[in-house]
Amino acid sequence: MRFRPNRQGINSLMKTPATGAEVRRIAERIASAAAGAEGDFRTDSALGARRWRAAVIGNYKKHGDAEGTRRALLGGLDGAD
Repeated sequence: MRFRPNRQGINSLMKTPATGAEVRRIAERIASAAAGAEGDFRTDSALGARRWRAAVIGNYKKHGDAEGTRRALLGGLDGAD
């Protein structure tokens, strides 16, 4: 017997309010951990055509360049467990 995922069920699950809340929670946790690593981050989330998405956005001015922001964000990812 071969496993076949229920793609319609998976796709509908990716659009539920509970999934959106979890996506936002994870993004906020990453932003908080990055802020603890000398960062200044905010989050943004939205329901797209297929699924929820979230972004953690850094403050380039505080770090002076994209590389400094990248280091702080990666430090936040390491601490976000």
